[in-house]
Amino acid sequence: MYKFMKRLAKKREYPQQHAQTDLLLPEKLSASLVQNTETIASLTGNSSDFTVRSFHGLGGMTFAVVFIDGLTDSFIVNENIVKPLMQEADAAAAGQPGGIDSFAFVKDRVLTVGSTNTIHTFTDLMSTLYGGHTVILAEGWQHGISASSSKWEQRGVEEPATQTVIRGPKEGFTENIGTNVALLRRKIKSPRLWKIDRKIGRITRTDVSVMYINGIADDTVVGEVLERLDRIDTDSILESGYLEEFIQDKTFTPFPTMINTERPDSVAAALLEGQVALLVDGTPFVLLLPITFFKFFIASEDYYQRFDISSFLRILRICAFTISMVLPSIYIAVTTYHQEMIPTTLLVSLAAQREGIPFPAFFEALMMEVTFEVLREAGVRLPRAIGSAISIVGALVLGQAAVEAGLVSAAMVIVVAFTAISSFVVPAFNIAIAARLIRFVLMFLAATMGFFGIMSGLLFLIIHMLSIRSFGVPYLAPVAPLVPGNLKDSVFRAPWWMMITRPRLISKKGSIVRQKPKPRPDRSGDESERKT
Repeated sequence: MYKFMKRLAKKREYPQQHAQTDLLLPEKLSASLVQNTETIASLTGNSSDFTVRSFHGLGGMTFAVVFIDGLTDSFIVNENIVKPLMQEADAAAAGQPGGIDSFAFVKDRVLTVGSTNTIHTFTDLMSTLYGGHTVILAEGWQHGISASSSKWEQRGVEEPATQTVIRGPKEGFTENIGTNVALLRRKIKSPRLWKIDRKIGRITRTDVSVMYINGIADDTVVGEVLERLDRIDTDSILESGYLEEFIQDKTFTPFPTMINTERPDSVAAALLEGQVALLVDGTPFVLLLPITFFKFFIASEDYYQRFDISSFLRILRICAFTISMVLPSIYIAVTTYHQEMIPTTLLVSLAAQREGIPFPAFFEALMMEVTFEVLREAGVRLPRAIGSAISIVGALVLGQAAVEAGLVSAAMVIVVAFTAISSFVVPAFNIAIAARLIRFVLMFLAATMGFFGIMSGLLFLIIHMLSIRSFGVPYLAPVAPLVPGNLKDSVFRAPWWMMITRPRLISKKGSIVRQKPKPRPDRSGDESERKT
C-alpha cells in the first residue's frame, strides 16, 4: 500500500505556481530608490500595514524606511533609526552622498540599534520585514540595511497546561521561538549548546531551529535531521506536527517516533542525554528525537522525586497503558469464549447482569467505547466553562440510563470507565492515542478468535515495534536489543549517583562519564573512636 501511494505521488503532476513565486522576485536591489519602493509595493499588493517612510537627511540624501506595522517597535524606528538619519552627520560622510562610504557610515555609526545586517536581494528583504525588522534604503545604494526592531504581542511564560507537575519548575514554552531558545540557554549555560536555523515553507517561511549539545549528541543524527529538513518542500509549516509527519521514520504506524513537550526542563534533560530538539516558531511544543518507547512513560517529575517513588510510578503508567489497550478485549473474550476461566460466583453475577441484554459483548463494548470517545472529544471542543461539566454529566447520565434501559450491563460500564481512566495516566498524549486505536483492533480480534486473537494481535504488535526505528535507534531499546547499561533509566529509575554514563544508543558518546560515583562517607573517625 505504501509503495503504491509513493508511485502515485511520483506520477501526479503538481502545480508549480507557488514554486515559481520566488522566481518572479528581482534578484538584487536597484540603485534607484523609487524602483525599489515600487517593487516592494507590487510584491505586497499595496498592503496597508507595509509602511514606507521617505525623507531627506544625512547630507541631503533621500532615504526610505520600510517596516510592517504591528511587527516592529515604533519607538525604536523613530528614536534609533529615523531620528539619527535626519540629524546632521559628519561632514566627511555628508560630502559623499550615495557613495559606499555613506552606506558604511550609516550602518556602523549612525544607527543606534542592537544589530544591523546588509540586504542584497528582495528575497532577503521580504524575509527581514516579516521577521519584524526595519529596512533602510537610500538613493544610489544597491544594498539595504536591516535594523533589529522587532516587537509584537505575545503570551508570557506560564505553567504548561498539558504537563503539570507537583514538584518542579512551573515555566513552559511560548509561541515565540526566541523566548523558547532563551529558556533553554537559561537552563544550559554552556557554549556547547549549538543552534542551527532553517526557514521552511515557501509561503510562511517559518523559523525552525535545531538545537543540540556539541560533543554529546551524535553528529550522524544531527546531519540526518538537517538533511530531512532541507528536503521538505511545502507551502506552510504552522506547527511542529507538520515537521513530525515530514521527517518521521515510519508513516503507517500508530506509534509516534518523536515526542513533544512544553517543558524547558524536559528538553534540557533530553539535550544532556544526547537528543536533538526541534523548535518551531508559532508553537510551544518542541520535538525531541531520537526516542524510544519507554521515554513516553517518563515524566519530568520522576527526576525530582526519590528514585523508588519514581520507579513505582513508571511501572504504574506502563500497567495503565497495557490496561487501556487490552481490558475491553479481555472482557469480550472471557464472556464470549472462555467462561470456564471465570470463578463460578462471578460468572453467575455476570450472567444475571447480561440477562436481557439484546447485544453480544462485542457490540456492547463497541457502543460504549464509541460513546465515551464522542464525550471525550466533546469535552475538549466545548467552551472550557461548560466542557468538563457536559462530559461528566453526559457520562454519568448516559451510563446510568443505558444500564437501566437494558442496553448494556453494569460490568461493561465499569470496564469502559476504568479503561478510560487508565488512558489518562500516561504522560504523553500521543502514545495514549495509539492505545485508543489499538484497543478497537484487539476488541475485534477478541470477538472473532477469543484469547487466541488477542495474543496474535499483541504478537504482531511487538514484531511491528521491533521494526520501528527513530533516527537509527531501535524503538524498544534498551530491552530489545538488550543494553544492560541503559536499563538504569527505563522501566526503573536508579538513584542519581548510579547513573554514571549517558544512554549508549541515543548518544554515540555514551561512554563519557556524566558524573563521578557517589563518594563514601569517611569512617576513619568512627573506627578510631571504637578503638579508644
